[in-house]
Amino acid sequence: MISVVVEKASSILVERDSEVRLILASLLARGHALLEGVPGVAKTYTAKTIASLLNLTFKRIQMTPDLLPSDVTGGFVFDQKTGEFKLRKGPIFANILLVDEINRASPRTQSALLEAMQERQVTVEGVTMPLEEPFMVIATQNPIEFEGVFPLPEAQLDRFIARIPVGYPSTKGFIEILRRADEIEEAILNLKPIMSREDVLEAIRGASSVRVDDSIYEYIARIVEESRRHPSVKLGGSPRAGIAIVRLAKAWAYISNRSYVIPDDVKAVAIPSLAHRIILNPEYEVEGVKPEAVIKEVLGKVPVPRP
Repeated sequence: MISVVVEKASSILVERDSEVRLILASLLARGHALLEGVPGVAKTYTAKTIASLLNLTFKRIQMTPDLLPSDVTGGFVFDQKTGEFKLRKGPIFANILLVDEINRASPRTQSALLEAMQERQVTVEGVTMPLEEPFMVIATQNPIEFEGVFPLPEAQLDRFIARIPVGYPSTKGFIEILRRADEIEEAILNLKPIMSREDVLEAIRGASSVRVDDSIYEYIARIVEESRRHPSVKLGGSPRAGIAIVRLAKAWAYISNRSYVIPDDVKAVAIPSLAHRIILNPEYEVEGVKPEAVIKEVLGKVPVPRP
């Protein structure tokens, strides 16, 4: 059924099939996704479309430098009628939370997301509350802005199971968007769910039960270890990076209606799950070397397991 969601979303969103699949794979892997792209490439539309098709609660936060942690998590307010303090829940209490322009928020506010993303719970004034499953943060950021932003620290970046680049459409796709702009907006507003929350939870369980052969585990381990040995890399993939690849590959296979992982699944998710976890040596960064290019080189070097 999850493959039907991909088809439906792709029929509405022009040339966004890969991004939709990666976001859904991140959800099934119980992870979070960072969408990176310039304004106007349908990052918000993509997140909203997926939430609507899955019948999940969706909330959006527009990050700004003056936003406080309590604006994300909520807080206790005094009720004059009852004379008691009552919890007013923030937007983080949702199944899918879109954090728009996450790097515009101060580090203090960014850190309000850490507990929720890792522990799937929120602590407000000493009271800890679990978040309803499924829970996923989809954050966006503009990669070309450097003024008035607070770059995400490594600990925050590591919380995202995948960083998904969202680029410009092709000329053909752009023309289709121009032709169908009003139709696309109306279609997103009137979307009918294809799955229920219970279906999504069942899909998450199904993705976790996808079989991984020992040769695939060895393949993933070699990819991560090779990323540490690359001469241009200062800090390579950690064990958590390897776990992210395994979980994303299983979810990718599940979306492809397979009960087992193949090397192509690993290749499909290696760059989204590794690129944001790699730190390059400064001299290579100056030369314009990109983490994505390093991973492609690693994938070409590590032998693919034979069936």
